[in-house]
Amino acid sequence: MELGKRVVSKQLGQLLIERGLIDKKQLQIALDKQRKEGQLIGQILVKLGFVSEEDIVEALTTQYGYPYLPLENYEIDKSVLNVISAQVIRHYYLIPIDKIANILTIVMADPLNTFAIKDIEQITKMKVEVFVSTATDIKKSIEKYYGKPSGASKKEVEENKLSKADFATTARENLKKETEEKKKDTGV
Repeated sequence: MELGKRVVSKQLGQLLIERGLIDKKQLQIALDKQRKEGQLIGQILVKLGFVSEEDIVEALTTQYGYPYLPLENYEIDKSVLNVISAQVIRHYYLIPIDKIANILTIVMADPLNTFAIKDIEQITKMKVEVFVSTATDIKKSIEKYYGKPSGASKKEVEENKLSKADFATTARENLKKETEEKKKDTGV
């Protein structure tokens, strides 16, 4: 599994402030809402209209070094789409875009979801390379190539979104723990 090329230790909110995209008051509003609702800070900032999905993606690429790939005009070969089941694609909210030898390239909105990446590596028996895109672009691509989910009620879809947010939060916490453990192990 390839994680980003670099890690900037700043929080997403701080990066957005430094870029002049939000101010401290807007960040505080979002953090208060996050404590109440438990969603990812980036999702909350977008819902509040303080930033766009693209702003969040650009900050993630700056923070973690993942390349950004807008999917709107990207065509994916059908043989690549068959590498991962539609159920797994929808569960982790990602899409495979390329396969060269034993390397599978996927695009996801939350590149810090190490569980998803590890699962995809285990399922496919391939090394996974990660690109980042907006949740909207990924949703449109999933619907374009796999169709809209059938039989899912609005409530089930909302519950699935919440479980993804919870899952991503857990993944971030585990990544932070792993990073701290590696620092201890290397004496950094």
